[in-house]
Amino acid sequence: MNTVNSLESVFYISMPEKFKLSDESFQIDTSIQLPVQKKDSDAPGVFNPSEITAEQILAGILTVLAYDRKNEHLDYYRSLLLKAKPEIKKELCEAAILKTKNEDFDLAEEIFLALIGLDPEDEAIILNMALFLDQRADSYRRAGLFEDADAYDADAYAYYKQVMDSDNPIPDAYFNVGFYFMKQYKYREAKDSFEMYLALTCDYSDEDMGENAVYKKERAQEILNEIKNQNMDDVRFQNAFDLISKGEDEKALEEIRLFLQNNPEVWNAWFMLGWALRKMGRFEDAKQAFLEAIKFGGDKNPDTLNELALCLIQLEEFSLAKKYLLDAFALSPESTKIISNLGYLALAEGNKQEARNYFAAVLEYDPNDKIAATELLKLEKED
Repeated sequence: MNTVNSLESVFYISMPEKFKLSDESFQIDTSIQLPVQKKDSDAPGVFNPSEITAEQILAGILTVLAYDRKNEHLDYYRSLLLKAKPEIKKELCEAAILKTKNEDFDLAEEIFLALIGLDPEDEAIILNMALFLDQRADSYRRAGLFEDADAYDADAYAYYKQVMDSDNPIPDAYFNVGFYFMKQYKYREAKDSFEMYLALTCDYSDEDMGENAVYKKERAQEILNEIKNQNMDDVRFQNAFDLISKGEDEKALEEIRLFLQNNPEVWNAWFMLGWALRKMGRFEDAKQAFLEAIKFGGDKNPDTLNELALCLIQLEEFSLAKKYLLDAFALSPESTKIISNLGYLALAEGNKQEARNYFAAVLEYDPNDKIAATELLKLEKED
């Protein structure tokens, strides 16, 4: 979201003494100019003060709260907004969560930023912001936009940490950051997070903790058992992931093979081995590693199936590649990365129309997907 552009749509004006923001009777300080959100229908450079509505002022305040944290009148704007709309926090939270579910990420982010500006001390809002950014990162990663995903992951962790560093941290912050670490193969940090979650909740009854409390406790313990039983917090495992992330694939192979000598049935380790080998162009070896991952439990992980399919495409085993891609799609039907790979498989098979259909389907999910748009453009030029 572009902060500068968002603030450019806001104008500041002085209000007459009899102006009312709502039906509630309260005093407005006319010495302080109010931010007004320009209407989308207003022509460039045109602004008619006589047609200003209360909704434009409230929207202007929200924009300032979201993007202008150094504004000297923030406290006044907060009080004004809460007096005019006492239920505004609840309404905005519900709207942000709905927008997130619908993957309207830009608008959801703007609402969350406004909420944090409205109440910077509300840890529940900060945690929801972390969860939102975490989900947005996952969406970008599914689309193969890894740099964007990493950036949002970093932002998500900053908000998680803000909640965890507070004097009275919300237990759910540790539960959710545990999954954040799991997806990054940081099992030692995940273990610490789930252990802290269980420690913080051990004295609470299920009724006190609210909905899903029993599930969360059982799930946290289940993951801890898995990490312990498969020795996933071993330093070699973490080192291998870090080395692959840095592009040091040869060194990563040494670490993960040493790990596998003592832990031959850990599917995540076989996945990591296959991942490094595929990046090095050793597709047959990578294929065998991914098949081992599937044998030991990785068949429920769409990334394992997708990575195996990529190797099979390179080995021109197209029929088998399609099987695994469709299996991956069944597990993650909204993954534009998997749909795009089905498109690339169709191209490899010489089926241009089928490829068009897949890339067009990607753009239906995400109209901003540059990869799918580029491939469709190439296909159009070839006709």
